[in-house]
Order: sequence, then structure tokens, then C-alpha cells
Amino acid sequence: MAKPSVARTRTKAAAKKTSSDGLSPQKLKTLIEHTLDDAKAEDIVTVELIGKSSVADYMIVASGQSHRQIAGLAERVSEALKQAGQRVLSIEGLKASDWVLVDAGDVIVHLFRPEVRAFYALEKMWSTDLAPRRAKREPSA
Repeated sequence: MAKPSVARTRTKAAAKKTSSDGLSPQKLKTLIEHTLDDAKAEDIVTVELIGKSSVADYMIVASGQSHRQIAGLAERVSEALKQAGQRVLSIEGLKASDWVLVDAGDVIVHLFRPEVRAFYALEKMWSTDLAPRRAKREPSA
């Protein structure tokens, strides 16, 4: 099962510049959500990354039932972004199509087959509160 590379070298300032050349992060997110819904993606989940990561503002996770559907979803997202004047920075994992990552700047899209999605559980990991917490101490008797 091939895992796409998620190493990214650009800064948040570069990401904002990319978005200002096209759509705002919110409009970009909405465009991608609608495109995935129209293309019959399943279980579309959007996770807000603002304050959790400097890599992107949103992460969208969706499933498809086959390698062919995953590849088709990635191509539909890429085409919708291009038609809206937004650059697609990278598409990873398209050859295997178990897990495809579409980097749209301020929005990262992860497309999975259901069993691969369940294994990695990205939305569960990123949906949790990542702020450090202090452990509570029990009073000693």
C-alpha cells in the first residue's frame, strides 16, 4: 500500500500568496467539497487546521470505493481547481490510488479507499485538540 509523500517545504506566507492569487481558503474549501460531493465521494469530512498546523488551513478527507474512483475524484478536484484559476501544487499517490493527496495550497485533500482510510484515521488524529495539557494530580491522602 503506497503512502503519498506529505513533506512540504513552503511557508505559511507562501501559502497565503498562493491563495490570494486565486480563491480564499474558505472558497477553495467549499469548491473542493462541492466537487467531491458532485463526483459521488463518500464520507466527506473537513477538518479545520487553523491553529493546529502551518501547513494548511483545511484538510478534506473523502473515500471512494475503488482505485479507479479515487483516481477519478483526484482528477475532478484538479480540474475544478484549474477552472477556478487555482494552482494544484501537487498530486501524490495517483498511480496506486489507495491514498491520493491533492495539495491545493491552503487546503489539502486526502482521498482513500475505505479500508486504507480506517487504517490511517487522519481525520480522527487531526480533529483532536492538539494544545498541550497539564496532567491533573490526584491529591495525596
